[in-house]
Amino acid sequence: MTDRDPLADLRRIAFLLERANEATYRVRAFRSAAKTLAELPAEELAARAGAGTLTELSGVGDVTARTVTESLRGEEPVYLRRLTATEGVDLEGAAAALRAALRGDCHTHSDWSDGGSPIEEMALAAVDLGHEYLVLTDHSPRLKVARGLTPDRLRRQLDHVAAVNAALPEGFRILTGIEVDILDDGSLDQEEELLARLDVVVGSVHSNLRDPQARMTRRMLAAIANPHLDILGHCTGRMVTARPPGVTGAGDRGHRARTRPPSEFDADAVFAACAEHGKAVEINSRPERQDPPKRLIRVAVEADCLFAINTDAHAPGQLDWQGFGCERAARCGVPADRVVNTWPAGQLLDWTASHPG
Repeated sequence: MTDRDPLADLRRIAFLLERANEATYRVRAFRSAAKTLAELPAEELAARAGAGTLTELSGVGDVTARTVTESLRGEEPVYLRRLTATEGVDLEGAAAALRAALRGDCHTHSDWSDGGSPIEEMALAAVDLGHEYLVLTDHSPRLKVARGLTPDRLRRQLDHVAAVNAALPEGFRILTGIEVDILDDGSLDQEEELLARLDVVVGSVHSNLRDPQARMTRRMLAAIANPHLDILGHCTGRMVTARPPGVTGAGDRGHRARTRPPSEFDADAVFAACAEHGKAVEINSRPERQDPPKRLIRVAVEADCLFAINTDAHAPGQLDWQGFGCERAARCGVPADRVVNTWPAGQLLDWTASHPG
């Protein structure tokens, strides 16, 4: 283990944030934490970090406490690694380039489940945005509050999508999919025969989000190993704001006004499994989700994961939210060629078909 100075790491982060013209409150958070912790004896600092009580001190929040704890373990803090990786990068330009490279959206909902608009309206809005494809991923049966699709309803939807595709403009297509619940044992909430028929399967945890870390990790690892799963959706399940400005309840029945802390799981193990099995980690663009947090996006980058920058749109106008996800991806140094929805539809489908059954 290499000795590190946690106070120097805090001050270095503040300097890099300042140089990048980040918000003053972010800079102040790291400088304030460094000032508070400088007054502690080294033994007390280490003891508090080990006991998880750093945040009891004035001026020390969750992010700065995590930074100090990582530094005391001899690790370069993830926050510092992220800033160093993007140092000198035109982040606004990188985000715009990434948004321009996206060819489609791999996580969307219609009024067949908890979306507010018909499939046709969602598809035409995607055409207007310049997409080449839209993956329709309505919910699975267990999520009854979101009118999840039973096997029979999903079969009818597949027939309906085929008919809609025949009438859509040339060069655009709806890809079939589902946002399938990851159940308590890590299995996927839909018949295997149907999952095998779909173009893209997004798997998300929607229940028991406060499971202990070890149980949640086992649950997610089992789902990632399932050959039918392609994308791990909004992996922490957090809600950082009650509801984005201007969004009403219509078309967002699955996104009621509330905040929610992130689930706890072993991120290193989960992202290593995604990389091993060739599965993508979703960067969810919904403003109230911002999931995963930037810290975890950076960990996933370093694990060589693939990504999907999706909107999780429940209404046509929300399909234009991908820019939010692109901005966060750029700040974490996500390479465009590792974002699966920058790929043409044929390459995307070759990838989803490559997961061994």
